[in-house]
Amino acid sequence: MSDMPIEPQDFCGGVKVVDFGDLRVARGLTRRPVASCRHLHLVYDNNERRVWCEDCESEVEPFDAFKAVCENIDSATNRLKRREQEVKEAEQFATRSRAVKALDKAWRSHHQAPMCPHCREALLPEDFSSGAMTTGRELARAARRR
Repeated sequence: MSDMPIEPQDFCGGVKVVDFGDLRVARGLTRRPVASCRHLHLVYDNNERRVWCEDCESEVEPFDAFKAVCENIDSATNRLKRREQEVKEAEQFATRSRAVKALDKAWRSHHQAPMCPHCREALLPEDFSSGAMTTGRELARAARRR
């Protein structure tokens, strides 16, 4: 290849598109301005004991790097807590669904009726025809403990 410089050609029609990133690199700057970079891709060097950003190619203050790591860990912890809460809700729903399926299976039997596990009375579908009476779960659990 020759060492002759490449001369840009102006085209007759159309808009000339300029990439500002290339202009910044040509002037000895980084592709991305430092002010707009959030330093999401941090790289550390044990030998030089420094932290720098892979995006904007600038050195990052140790406190800013520590803050970025803490924010990343905090967001990951929050995601895990939300996921744990979703799993607990799904497990409670599955337990409720299994209980309803067991009651439905017992009521479909023509000769058997499910019994209340607490008072040992038979539960018939007719008992619920006008709607189920409800009470607070904590009150019911406290009454069973007594």
